[in-house]
Amino acid sequence: MSQFDMLSSRRNERGHADIGLIAGLLALGGFGVVMVYSATKQLLENAGLNPHYYVQHQLIYMVLGIVTMYTVSRIDYRRFEIATTLFYVLIVLSLMGVFVVGSSALGAERWYNLGIIQIQPSEFTVLVIILAVATYCSRRPEGLAMYDVQRILVMAVVPLLLIVLQPDLGTAIILSVSVAAMMVIAGVPPRFMALLGILAVAGTVAAVLFGVLQHYQIARLIGFLSHSSTNKFVEPVIYTVNNSKSAIGAGGLRGSGLFGGLQTTLGYVPENQTDFIFSAIGEQLGFIGSSLAILLMGFVGYRIFAIARDAKDQFGRLLCVGIFVFFAFSCFENIGMNMGIMPVTGIPLPLVSYGGSSVIVFFIAGGTALSVSRRRMI
Repeated sequence: MSQFDMLSSRRNERGHADIGLIAGLLALGGFGVVMVYSATKQLLENAGLNPHYYVQHQLIYMVLGIVTMYTVSRIDYRRFEIATTLFYVLIVLSLMGVFVVGSSALGAERWYNLGIIQIQPSEFTVLVIILAVATYCSRRPEGLAMYDVQRILVMAVVPLLLIVLQPDLGTAIILSVSVAAMMVIAGVPPRFMALLGILAVAGTVAAVLFGVLQHYQIARLIGFLSHSSTNKFVEPVIYTVNNSKSAIGAGGLRGSGLFGGLQTTLGYVPENQTDFIFSAIGEQLGFIGSSLAILLMGFVGYRIFAIARDAKDQFGRLLCVGIFVFFAFSCFENIGMNMGIMPVTGIPLPLVSYGGSSVIVFFIAGGTALSVSRRRMI
């Protein structure tokens, strides 16, 4: 190889990050800052509180996320494989520790309160398990035997059970879907995946019948299946979803404009800066603005998928597939529950909903995909 070719190869290794993904992530994060401010400013003013509280924190989270994304993108993703076991042990310990020193939020022990930011380890768990499954499968180039599938399931089930016990059913579902998609790409036979799907459904039914799920989780499922109920646990769920749909419908074609909309500014939709921020998008920006927001999310998802498609090795491909499913299913679930076509699970809208853990996790995920994109040509 000539000296010029060697220099060119080094440039390829250090460069060629996916500019489209970078632009999409930054645009989506910036859009989230604007929508968090627009959804909360009037509510905080009405309550006599600092109207800039949420947007100031969201800006801090976004800056931390961007710095983290850049740092991760500069690291060769193949080095993550070496630290997989360490990451796995640390995340399992953090999931255990939240029951001892964690803070409660909305009836769930999910958080470590660090003052300006609350860390939800279950969200970081999804990324760690994606890394663990990608590492294990990439070391089996000859294909996965039944023993390998069993080890992957055990690897995923341990943190999955800890997440369910918190309880955080939404993150548990996303973790399960991400692992299932990676197993399909890794070559697990479809008939076996179908069997796992049947077992998952049976396990969900058993969890409901034997009281494993909390009352509010069952209420969310009932509220999704029935649009009217006098049950004291189900009524608030139906009320929230109906108001969310009303807010989206009230936006019409063009919306009421930023900082407007009666449903949003008067607080008829609870948690409209986190779980139900899409209702604020629908009311304030209308069908056109909501469609553009969904297109932006679709663009980010497409760029991650394209990086997975062009990855130079199985490890990078599986990493990006897991990240793509994590991002895409989170978007689908959040928007779906705002529109009443999916059950309420408390899943944030990636990079748009308020919250430090969520913003940082998805920027880390984006940085990982960018690291793969930098090295897909060598």
